[in-house]
Amino acid sequence: MTGDATGDATGRETGTEARPGTGRDAGPAGPDGTDGGDGADRAALSGAWRLDDGRQTLVVAARGGLPFVVHWGAPLAADEDLDALTRASRPDVTGGMMDAPAAITLCPDAAAPFPGHPGLRLRAAGGRALHPRLRLTGVRATGTQLHFTAEDAGLGLVWTAEIALDPATGTLALSAALAAATPVIVDWLAAPVLPLPAGPRVAVEFAGRWCREFQPVHRPLCPGLLVRHNPTGRTGHEHFPGLLVTTPGAGPAHGEVHAFHYGWSGGHMSVVEELPDGRRQVQFGAVPGAEPAALTRARTATLYATWSGAGTQPVARAFQRLVRDRLVPWTAARPATARPVHYNCWEAVYFDHDPATLRDIAARAARLGAERFVLDDGWFGRRDDDTTSLGDWQVDRRKWPDGLGPFADHVRKLGMSFGIWFEPEMISPDSALARAHPDWILGPADQPKGRHQLVLDMARPAVQAHLFDAISAILTETRADYVKWDHNRVLPWPDAAQTRGVWALLDRLRAAHPDVEWESCASGGGRIDYGMLARTHRVWLSDSNDAIERQRIQHHAALFLPAAVTGSHVGPRVCHTSGRVLPMAFRAWTAAARHMGFEMDPRELTAEEADTLAAVTRWWKANRDWLLGADILPLETGDPAVLAELHLAPDAARFVLFAAVIDSPAQILPRPVPLSGLDPAAHYECRALAPEALPALSRGEVALKDGPVTASGAALASVGLTLPWAFPATVHVVEGRRLGPAGAAGRDRPTPHPPSGSDSQ
Repeated sequence: MTGDATGDATGRETGTEARPGTGRDAGPAGPDGTDGGDGADRAALSGAWRLDDGRQTLVVAARGGLPFVVHWGAPLAADEDLDALTRASRPDVTGGMMDAPAAITLCPDAAAPFPGHPGLRLRAAGGRALHPRLRLTGVRATGTQLHFTAEDAGLGLVWTAEIALDPATGTLALSAALAAATPVIVDWLAAPVLPLPAGPRVAVEFAGRWCREFQPVHRPLCPGLLVRHNPTGRTGHEHFPGLLVTTPGAGPAHGEVHAFHYGWSGGHMSVVEELPDGRRQVQFGAVPGAEPAALTRARTATLYATWSGAGTQPVARAFQRLVRDRLVPWTAARPATARPVHYNCWEAVYFDHDPATLRDIAARAARLGAERFVLDDGWFGRRDDDTTSLGDWQVDRRKWPDGLGPFADHVRKLGMSFGIWFEPEMISPDSALARAHPDWILGPADQPKGRHQLVLDMARPAVQAHLFDAISAILTETRADYVKWDHNRVLPWPDAAQTRGVWALLDRLRAAHPDVEWESCASGGGRIDYGMLARTHRVWLSDSNDAIERQRIQHHAALFLPAAVTGSHVGPRVCHTSGRVLPMAFRAWTAAARHMGFEMDPRELTAEEADTLAAVTRWWKANRDWLLGADILPLETGDPAVLAELHLAPDAARFVLFAAVIDSPAQILPRPVPLSGLDPAAHYECRALAPEALPALSRGEVALKDGPVTASGAALASVGLTLPWAFPATVHVVEGRRLGPAGAAGRDRPTPHPPSGSDSQ
């Protein structure tokens, strides 16, 4: 939960209605959420409501007790009798169970008694367990939103739930709140709880570690609890707050998928439970222990959810559009499709900041096509390594005797904007700030350090004020338009107040510096969630610049993240985190599939490497105006050695296929890649970029080698597109354009065709 913080619900009222049912049922208490109270009161609050977007239907009903979801899935008929549907959903009663089994309501109630994980766990301020008996007291249905209020008058509790459907993205936004007349300890408050259907289902979670984020983990559902518990105090590499529940064998274009993301930056817990009677529920909330003090108000973060009956492609489209078109705070001057090519100096110089060297590197980066220069860690305090100076956000005059202003001006003269690195939430024990304010450190003085550092207590107004002043001063001096905001260790314990403090500081800085863009980085992908993306413009997906690792990470992250926010950089020839040596074309095309950047020493490049990188960069710039607004659709390749995705314009008029060979294929020849997601009635011209770059071992007469291939969207989806044979560490890049009525390709401007695939010949 988030204490007094509010969620980030979207759900604009754009064309569909929350329509009530007949509300006729006022029968005796039973397994449909009724509470056995006065019949007249129940009748007044009985009803059923639906939210529709043409792709899915959500039906919520109430029969005097707390509301419960009757249906979430395939669209229902417009004239569906919701009251009859609700009655038809009642389970039977038999031996060995309660006479009136409690419903899986939006907040399953332990006092019912409910035979599973409750949606609310409370204690009195003195520690005594409380057992609320919430009664529905109000329902409001407006446009695409539902609002429910329930009370326990005896305990002085008011619970509210909000559900909103955004038809433009196909996503639900759900949040819950609790108000108490006297302070209570909130051990668990779930966002509105959703059921899952019966039948075989697989939970797909996303685990990970530093430099290998977004690893999918498949677990078949079975009786009992499947719990993901993240006590690290941040979103975490280990526990990305996303979940898919699919039919077995579901793929990009087939199978049923219920998908979830919890937009909280401070560590979450998720519960997938199959009850003893076979019913299932999904719960998300802040990790227990995040609110140790008694309080009178609590609110969950927003749980985002969507349903698909056609595989993971609709899920990816829905979540990507939610982030790109609803959550990220773009400005008119800096829309999602106008992302500059990054250059970050970290893996070129690390802490060794020499102005003359960095001016030379900046000039080389600009010639390669960079449009923004980011000065990373090492510019402040006495920061010669990672053991000192965090918190001392003043320019190191040993390294920068004239300050950073002249260097930032030099960068701008080269045609680039200027960005800078901070790690505001952290403090080094060896720092002036730690010596002046040891009381600002979160946790005990003798706690273990992480990366030689401790954590500032961001709930303190004085800490927020100090950081606001220090960061603002540097932004003013350098006229920076970009901040890389890092977070390189976990918290000593989960603390919701810490997250609220970070969000508050970010909100204040954004208001004071509206033209600055912000990146969320936490040792790479350790803090990627929709709560941060409502306040930032980019995430650093991983500290690994190994293009093979990034291919895997990017592919799975695209289920939740659009290209416009996903930073991807061309790393050094010898990767600093894996030791792999990978060809420039592979590194460059991997970065070009997301928000492109460079992070290496450009002085190491051969002339051939520089030409390849510059050419791919020109291609990316020529296409970014539509590419960064495209949907990234995963494709089925039939071979784990090949990762393929279709970047499809919203009008389906053009696309780019990226098919990366990351290992030796299981079979001798590549299998055709089905381009699912295209307009089946349209015809497309498909053209491979630079087929002459293929190795000599590719000897067959593959049509793409000789020129464009023309086929219908239906044929490309069912028959597939045959790609040439290639070495591992190759990216096939195929451009596609929908043909006009006379069979001519679209007549928008041509784009450069740089080298494709591997540098190996």
